[in-house]
Amino acid sequence: MSALYLVPTPIGNLGDITYRAVEILGKADLVLAEDTRKTGILLRHLNISKPVRSHHQFNEHRTLDGIIRELLAGTSIALVTDAGTPGISDPGFLLVRKCIEAGIEIETLPGPTAFIPALVNSGLPSDRFVFEGFLPHKKGRQKRLGELLREPRTMVFYESPFRLCKTLQQLLETLGAERKASVSRELTKVHEETIRGTLAELVAHFGENAPRGEIVIVVEGAGRQ
Repeated sequence: MSALYLVPTPIGNLGDITYRAVEILGKADLVLAEDTRKTGILLRHLNISKPVRSHHQFNEHRTLDGIIRELLAGTSIALVTDAGTPGISDPGFLLVRKCIEAGIEIETLPGPTAFIPALVNSGLPSDRFVFEGFLPHKKGRQKRLGELLREPRTMVFYESPFRLCKTLQQLLETLGAERKASVSRELTKVHEETIRGTLAELVAHFGENAPRGEIVIVVEGAGRQ
């Protein structure tokens, strides 16, 4: 029976791929990839030869109907992103919703995602947390930051190295200089690093040390000090 498989891929270290992910990638008829070049590197590493087609935020709206038709015709499809779990700040949600509407079976494999190791490694409370993903770049950014002022749960954000200093400064101005936080970058890679401290300390650190790599920010919730 055909199905859509959501297959998490390593966020850095290729050794983090699961046995089941390798099995699914090997038996699927087609792999949908955010970047076919990056996915091609992974598949060659796994000695898997498989048709790979682009599926990303710029084409997913116009390709959805065709993918659904293929699934209904019996094609089994594995969806991957460049790194991590599909649907988490990456393409996946629209296709999953469309499959549900069409009655197509969906299997989501557990596996790598950046925010969980960053949260656990931060040393901040992880019993209750809220994942915010990327903050709005422009419209709605200040409003969202203001809404988080009294958020009691630990907050987790994704950010690019180019906007990290700006985002940390805005968090400081909104939440206060003494709010505890951590910044994790290059998770599972050779130069993995987590810097912990107050927002004021993190602003000072990254003002002198230009960040590189993919970034996860974890910030203490209100009232948890």
